[in-house]
Amino acid sequence: MNFSIELSPLVPWPVLIAGAVACVLVAGLLFWRGTRGAFVRTLSLVALVAAVANPTLREEEREALPNIALVAVDDSMSQSLGQRRAQTAAVLADLEAKLGRIANLEVRTIRAGAGNGKLGTQLFGEIGRTLSGIPADRLAGLVVISDGQIHDVPTAGSALGIDAPVQVLLTGAEGEFDRRIAIIKAPRFGILNGSATAEIRVESKGEAAAAKAPARIVIRREGEPDIETTVAVGAPLEVPLNFPHAGMNVVEVELEAVAGELTEANNRVVLAAEAVRENLRVLLVSGEPHAGERTWRNLLKSDAAVDLVHFTILRPPHKQDGTPINELSLIAFPTRELFQEKLEEFDLIIFDRYQRRAILPAIYIDNVARYVEEHGGAVLVAAGEEYASETSIYNTPLSQVLPASPTGTVTEQPFKPVLTEAGRRHPVTRGLPGSEGAVPSWGRWFRVVDVAPPDGQVLMAGPDAKPLVVLARKGKGRVALMLSDHAWLWARGFEGGGPHTALLRRMAHWLMKEPDLEEERLLVTSEGLKLKIERRSMLDEVPPVEIIGPNGFKREVVLGAGADGTFVTSIEVDEPGFYKLASGELTAVALAGTSSTREMAEVVASREAIAPLVESTGGGAFFTARRPGADPANGIDVPRVTMLAGARVMHGSGWLGLEDRKAYLTKGVVLYPVFNGIAALALLLGLVSLAWWREGR
Repeated sequence: MNFSIELSPLVPWPVLIAGAVACVLVAGLLFWRGTRGAFVRTLSLVALVAAVANPTLREEEREALPNIALVAVDDSMSQSLGQRRAQTAAVLADLEAKLGRIANLEVRTIRAGAGNGKLGTQLFGEIGRTLSGIPADRLAGLVVISDGQIHDVPTAGSALGIDAPVQVLLTGAEGEFDRRIAIIKAPRFGILNGSATAEIRVESKGEAAAAKAPARIVIRREGEPDIETTVAVGAPLEVPLNFPHAGMNVVEVELEAVAGELTEANNRVVLAAEAVRENLRVLLVSGEPHAGERTWRNLLKSDAAVDLVHFTILRPPHKQDGTPINELSLIAFPTRELFQEKLEEFDLIIFDRYQRRAILPAIYIDNVARYVEEHGGAVLVAAGEEYASETSIYNTPLSQVLPASPTGTVTEQPFKPVLTEAGRRHPVTRGLPGSEGAVPSWGRWFRVVDVAPPDGQVLMAGPDAKPLVVLARKGKGRVALMLSDHAWLWARGFEGGGPHTALLRRMAHWLMKEPDLEEERLLVTSEGLKLKIERRSMLDEVPPVEIIGPNGFKREVVLGAGADGTFVTSIEVDEPGFYKLASGELTAVALAGTSSTREMAEVVASREAIAPLVESTGGGAFFTARRPGADPANGIDVPRVTMLAGARVMHGSGWLGLEDRKAYLTKGVVLYPVFNGIAALALLLGLVSLAWWREGR
């Protein structure tokens, strides 16, 4: 039972206070003047004020409420290094055992920080959300089990809305050290066949002598021998980056580990930069003016990255009408300059309804064929009915690289181009807008050139499954053949038009070996310790992916079949670091666990980040490992836990304190009047009578 006195004045508080002050002044005056009966009169005044104040004795029936201790376990990436996972489990078990022996204490445990991204370890956001559900008058304290590398630590307990000690049990041990590679600057893009420079630095944390020793660096490039060098810790090192091929070019930089280093997970970095062409040089040769010529020209001219050279053959040599040369406004076709001297400078050559005439001698056409096969060039033939005639470009030396021979006939009837089975898988035509349904929603075409079974991939077909768009690899280069000149109908919006821009642009970029449009490709992305693997293929089945981890361990993963030639899966890996993947002849690399550079930049256990919060609440930070690399089974020290009430310092050597809040729940209240009724009136009259009697003597 608990007793207390409460006042329930019969008059407002200001009136009661004013009356009490007046009584004090009167009593003081009586004593100062030495008035007879001053003491009795003062007692009468006190009794009068007490009667008006109406005091009540309050009796409460209380039920004690348990204190609550919140234990927060850090599950971030850096907690997976070395023995920290096992150490964390051992510390948590020991702490829960000690807290379990304390009477009137409820323990709540949360785990947080596992989903950290580029912001690093975010632990106190989850702690704050949990604290919002705990009454502040019952919180005995917060115990954090972490390596101390937390990136959202508030500066004081008031920022968390608590008035309780924060205690930290540090995984790891004093004396740890670690070295890592820090990227100072690195380009994201580079010019194809050019070079750029990245800058890195070896950083060290810890006071061990090995941490200060010169660092040995190994630089690995695709298809080139390794480069080994030595650099002083803290000194910048320039790494040259070359861009021999389009798409992503990768350079791996590895720091040789030294004995006693905490982890090798941050000893590797990948410098990945995408090679882009400074300007795409395209040569467009139109055989004669036609409705679709402007479609090609507008498409290529609208791309700021394309340098277009366009010639339309308006006056072939056999057309002679006697007009003097000085009166002609036509430009002579620079055949020798374009097709012999500067041919290899072009990324793509387009023949738009070109006919075999005396404009280009056979030797120049042969140069184009060798440009494809030997130099990796790209040729696109947009054919019309001339492809089936005697003047067909197929009847030139270019036939050795063209994927389909004409039969000599042309089919002229309305049809909607449709994607073939290969077309639904190939990146050039996969997912073209309008191709989703069984019948495409785009407009019709009206002509297709008949060809023999082609030597290449047929992506789109016309009536009766006749080939319409054919892609092929020839030697080192690539060739595309479009067997209709009616793509311009889509551009003009006929019957709703169609995706002409997407189709023609994708074809052009595939010919120029754009990596995103490769039929066979292996991709991997990492998020923390999760790897997402994607394999694109024209095959119905793909070989398993072999994964080589940072410790040399190998495993195979079978990919699940997706839609339209995409095979994907996601796996969790156990260790952060550099992973190499291979599926058939395709390879890819990924860094797991180090996508958050902030998380892996500081991995040595430390009090520094959390010290301001701990000190502001009276708590402490304790290393739990007796030495670096100690066996968690018998190499940890967890301080004893003590409950304190009203103490300012809540930690000491070998002990940590939690605050005994003495919280309770009031189950019942009984009120007993103290100074009212007949007894109070009789006492008041008696004192007044005594004062009158004393004064009358």
